[in-house]
Amino acid sequence: MTRHYNFCAGPAALPTPVLERAREELLDYQGLGLSVMEMSHRSPEFVAIAERAESDLRELLAIPDDYRVLFLQGGASLQFAMLPMNLLGSGGSANFLHTGIWAKKAIAEAKHLGYPVHVAASSEANGHVRVPRQEEIALSPDAAYLHYTANETIGGLAFDYVPQARRPDGSEVPLVCDMSSSILSGPIDVSRFGVIYAGAQKNVGPAGLTLVIVREDLLGTAAPATPTLFDYRALADAGSMVNTPPTFAWYLAGLVFQWLKHDIGGLEAMAAINGGKAGALYSAIDASGFYSNPIAVPNRSSMNVPFVLADERLNETFLAEADRAGLLNLKGHRSVGGMRASLYNAVPEAGVDALVDFMTDFEHRRG
Repeated sequence: MTRHYNFCAGPAALPTPVLERAREELLDYQGLGLSVMEMSHRSPEFVAIAERAESDLRELLAIPDDYRVLFLQGGASLQFAMLPMNLLGSGGSANFLHTGIWAKKAIAEAKHLGYPVHVAASSEANGHVRVPRQEEIALSPDAAYLHYTANETIGGLAFDYVPQARRPDGSEVPLVCDMSSSILSGPIDVSRFGVIYAGAQKNVGPAGLTLVIVREDLLGTAAPATPTLFDYRALADAGSMVNTPPTFAWYLAGLVFQWLKHDIGGLEAMAAINGGKAGALYSAIDASGFYSNPIAVPNRSSMNVPFVLADERLNETFLAEADRAGLLNLKGHRSVGGMRASLYNAVPEAGVDALVDFMTDFEHRRG
């Protein structure tokens, strides 16, 4: 069996040691005679799996005690609806920073549900190649929270700072962040946020699981008509088990957390590895007269690197040759075009080296 290098934006590569351990435990989990997929979510064995996963995640991210961690279904996109349902129960408006497609979808969903929305700053005018600076952010007087997307997966645009969320009168509101494509790629200060959420299928585990980290004072403020399965308070009180959770995805996420702790050495070590991978690829792009990346250097993503060829007629040839070389899923999103290499945690440094070598060779032959 040969495993190729997978640069997919999601579902993304998973660490090989995690897959190997899951394979070993697939039919018989720790001598119980059944798979985790067949195990009751309320059994002592699965509860132990769930508790260890949360404990490891709390340790990795240094999550303060006054935050609850939820392991939910529905993907990060469901949070576009759950957030206003939970945070606007007492009124006010949802404020957003618009920096690309995923931020735009979050804004559209809040509007669709009839909630008041204010765009506090936008990078749309510059083509989403630079994030708004702090001085460009203007919250509405009735802001209930400020939402932003730390890393736009499709556009490869990343914030190089954590925004301050203050109304015109100086009062502070909770900061809400979609970290779907950047969580666990390096350390973060959780205490600066009211809510952090992330789909699992990039740096956490397989698709089907969503992490929500929510400060306790933001629980219990949902609108009265909020469905129980959408209510953060109800989900937190039930340990994310109001209904049957995505048990196998939760188990695999726990294995990823253990891999980050024990194999990698924590998130500072992971950040150093990710910085090296991204630096190598951006250096190759910048040194070339054949490839280019449009994003302002301070806002270049270390997770998702879009690039275009000088001659777009070579796009299909590039992709076909890359596939044959074992470099998979490099096609850019249909809304952007070109190429995109996603360099999530599980993509090894050797994979990036192989990609750089291929790009250099392709340029020499086709440029």
